[in-house]
Amino acid sequence: MSGRDLIGYGRRRPGPRWPGEARLALNIAVNIEEGAEYAVPDGDPRSESPLTDAGDAGADVPGRDLAAESMMAYGSRVGFWRIHRMLTERGLPATASACALALERNPLIADAARDAGWDLLGHGYRFTKHYLLDADAERAEIARAVRSFTATWGEPPPGWYCRYGPSPRTRQLLVEHGGFAYDSNAYDDELPYWTTVPGPAGEPPRPHLVIPHTFSNNDNKYARGWWSTSEDAFVYLRDAFDVLYAEGGGMMVVSVHARLTGHPARAAGFARFLDHVLAHEAVWVTTRAAIADHWLATHPPALGGPR
Repeated sequence: MSGRDLIGYGRRRPGPRWPGEARLALNIAVNIEEGAEYAVPDGDPRSESPLTDAGDAGADVPGRDLAAESMMAYGSRVGFWRIHRMLTERGLPATASACALALERNPLIADAARDAGWDLLGHGYRFTKHYLLDADAERAEIARAVRSFTATWGEPPPGWYCRYGPSPRTRQLLVEHGGFAYDSNAYDDELPYWTTVPGPAGEPPRPHLVIPHTFSNNDNKYARGWWSTSEDAFVYLRDAFDVLYAEGGGMMVVSVHARLTGHPARAAGFARFLDHVLAHEAVWVTTRAAIADHWLATHPPALGGPR
């Protein structure tokens, strides 16, 4: 992952040929991180409350921060279920972007997501910053997460997404581990693409699929103060959807967190966005695994890349 590709598809963007001749593929990722964040009871020097209403309010709490733990727990106790209801009532699938430890500590979430037809995106064993790990620690993190997911979800995840960003070796470690159809450790496109990754133990390079994630259509803007109300979120997501729908042939990823969008005032904007989507024809609302399967079948690396 050390090289940079600043060209991508350029002017020659492929027609994705989405199922049903859809003009747009929409993937909603529901981040499930609560209980996997850094916390004193898990041996960390301090507690954290990433992407909550607290901001950095608890930065001076010595040791265990009970308020931070409580604000995180809202997502798994309440927020997830509100988002889950909104999606299932509308018959819309989603992707569970989950930390393995979060599902260990709340297996009801894994059951509900799987039963609703969601797919699983591996988001670490804990809510770990992979770019701070050495190679052995990162390799162990991936392996431990896969074992855990296999127990809680019933099968390993087909894709992987690190907290914020990967290390320079993450992609190669995923290929080394085997079993991953794609990763989402990129923000550089609105379509999937193929890249090459060195094979393990001196084997030849091999094609690897990337399905980019988003920090744009992402409710982390609430926690950073860039969105204030649900209307801010609705207008932002609606406008992104409308532009991509008018252009045709794109992929839109929306990322939400149960401890943010799961609050009532924010959930209202998410509901308006879902209803706006449903008011349009020829939209493929789907899982990330289904996008990966489609891209492999329709744009295999021998035809469309690697680029």
